[in-house]
Amino acid sequence: MTRVAVLGSGSWGTAFSQVLADAGSEVTVWGRRAEVCEQINTRHENPDYLPGVVLPESIRATDDPRAALDGAEVVVLAVPSQTLRPNLEHWAPLLPDGAVLVSLMKGIELGTTRRMSEVIAETTGAGPDRIAVVSGPNLAREIAARQPAASVIASTDEAVAEKLQQVCMTAYFRPYTNVDVIGVELGGAVKNVIALAVGMADGMGMGDNSQASIITRGLAEMIRLGLALGADMATFAGLAGVGDLVATCMSPLSRNRTFGENLGRGMTLEEVARATKQTAEGVKSCESILALGRRHNVEMPITEHVVAAVHDGLPPEEIVRRIMSRTAKAEGD
Repeated sequence: MTRVAVLGSGSWGTAFSQVLADAGSEVTVWGRRAEVCEQINTRHENPDYLPGVVLPESIRATDDPRAALDGAEVVVLAVPSQTLRPNLEHWAPLLPDGAVLVSLMKGIELGTTRRMSEVIAETTGAGPDRIAVVSGPNLAREIAARQPAASVIASTDEAVAEKLQQVCMTAYFRPYTNVDVIGVELGGAVKNVIALAVGMADGMGMGDNSQASIITRGLAEMIRLGLALGADMATFAGLAGVGDLVATCMSPLSRNRTFGENLGRGMTLEEVARATKQTAEGVKSCESILALGRRHNVEMPITEHVVAAVHDGLPPEEIVRRIMSRTAKAEGD
């Protein structure tokens, strides 16, 4: 039995804890709020994030990171991406020697434009053989309902990815391995930005043609950035690329799509933020993704216009006009 600490008690951290427990691991969840941990321990439920979902009784929770990390062989990081560095700086001295560090986060750090695996390496000193990332079409509510889903576990050390594959494989959750950490992480981060754009289009009343066009051209942006950073193009045709992109852009369970829908309906950024209980990673990461693209001379018009809408107040209608009036070109350019 593998001992796993899951640091983060949000919807995805909680759902992944269920997967790990169902796969036979001994799971301890760390949560920031003691009352959430108490409900997981006594009611076997996380009503703030996954109301109505009955969690395995074997999962225990604590607000003490030292207790959560004690003896852990695998440490799963499931906090908002922009809080990872300060959290890890606090947790680093508590990490068990040799523990594998697994990122569930789908974002790019503001200011540094670092991927989450890079932040983990910088703050903990862990080598690539101790770092892995999980990404794919993984809407937490559906996985918590044990609906069949597939995902990707990426590590530059294939043996580490294969070990983790066994730690979280269940009858309803099928993980595949990959060594392309860059591609898997970029797919998970960029798709959130594209989902914001798709949501805005839907909120303005645009149909499937418009939304499919944004998804397809968004995939092109994702691939261009990935290739510039050394990713494998095949990754973007898989679960961590087009699979996650489609799920996040089209599902009403997607926080980023929903955030965009509200903007498209005319709500202000402040109004949407107040109405949003959970983190929509694309809202902050869109800035760092655009900065990363510019640093590598990658053209990313959808990302650029999402930043303008989310951070500069550009009306969604103006975004449509600007994108549709761009210079004509061949599709592959």
